[in-house]
Amino acid sequence: MRKAELERLQNQQTDHNLTPAMIQRLKDELARLESTDRPRAIEEMQRNAEDGDFSENAGYQDAKRRLRRINSRILTLTERIARAVPIEEGVDATGAIRIGSTVTLELTDGTQSTYQIVGSQEVDIARGRISHTSPLGSTLLDRYAGDDVVVLTNNGEVTYRVLKVE
Repeated sequence: MRKAELERLQNQQTDHNLTPAMIQRLKDELARLESTDRPRAIEEMQRNAEDGDFSENAGYQDAKRRLRRINSRILTLTERIARAVPIEEGVDATGAIRIGSTVTLELTDGTQSTYQIVGSQEVDIARGRISHTSPLGSTLLDRYAGDDVVVLTNNGEVTYRVLKVE
């Protein structure tokens, strides 16, 4: 099985929640690949094909591999965009935390942290983006400002107070 086929099978079981900004980045990359990179790769492969013997033509083989990678990426991006579930930022009508919410939490020692709850494909702890499937993210879903939540970690239980939900 090729790598692209394995990725497609894995993506069928993946969380497809994406922010509108991520969906736009995927669309931009797809447009660039289709309008610029793929035509260049085809042109390079055709130019190298004119040199004759395909089995001994390293330039042709390299160009063909590059074109395969581009085609595979185009297929992957097309499928990711088609399966994407856009995340709406903010809170739901009741003020509950949901995917897309930005939450300010306070530990019992007074330390505050702010996190945006996103899909598992966009997690970036350094930027304060946690997955809705993470222990903290899943515990926060459907909670409200003022709630206390307890998260079980490797070091024991940690209690957070939800200060603000945006």
